[in-house]
Amino acid sequence: MGRELFETLLSPEPRVLPSLLLCDFGNLEREIRRLEEAGVVGLHLDVMDGVFVPNFTYGLTIVEAIRRLTVLPLDVHLMMVNPESYIAQFAAAGADGLTVHLEAIDDPAVTASRIHQAGLAAGVALNPATPLDRLQNSLRDFDLVLVMSVPAGFGGQPFQAVALDKLRELRSRVPASTILEVDGGVNMQTIGSCARAGAQLHVVGSAIFRGTDYRGSIRDLEAAATAGLRGFAEYN
Repeated sequence: MGRELFETLLSPEPRVLPSLLLCDFGNLEREIRRLEEAGVVGLHLDVMDGVFVPNFTYGLTIVEAIRRLTVLPLDVHLMMVNPESYIAQFAAAGADGLTVHLEAIDDPAVTASRIHQAGLAAGVALNPATPLDRLQNSLRDFDLVLVMSVPAGFGGQPFQAVALDKLRELRSRVPASTILEVDGGVNMQTIGSCARAGAQLHVVGSAIFRGTDYRGSIRDLEAAATAGLRGFAEYN
């Protein structure tokens, strides 16, 4: 588990990571089995504290429960203040990677080191309004960079094209081993552009869970991403 398992998410082909926020938590095991059967490569877990962002979701107990239900890599996105204080707890709960917000930490390099010391992959997320320059000296300290295409914690926001500019710039600046991820408003209309800009992992919520055919939705999204990456088609 941990960082070694998380590295399995690095792929030359764009992949979809379901965000479980919209899944049926009353039937969590059934939902995870359906996602596994659909062939997902990992799960994205959004932890919101009601302070860093206005919404409050779930915490350690849900991460622990999901860990007991699957061996898939758990990509845990901490939208919270003082994330450094909870690294050990989320590692013990079963996270394989922890992504913290650049806006919530003081020293990115130190935070990345602490996550690595816990045996986890280290990710850093940036809101749309946060310039890449704030991460300039720490890009190589992280295994993953998550580009938010909507402000963290706000649902129903329109996709912001600034995310595409950031992805393109990051792809030219980070090592090939660094995973680029995009989150927010990723659907059939936007995923091709995200892949073409350099995203490898595409966090998707409503475009999966508001339908009934998870396998078909994920297949179609990954096909659209691959087509966008190769320039074969434009999804509008």
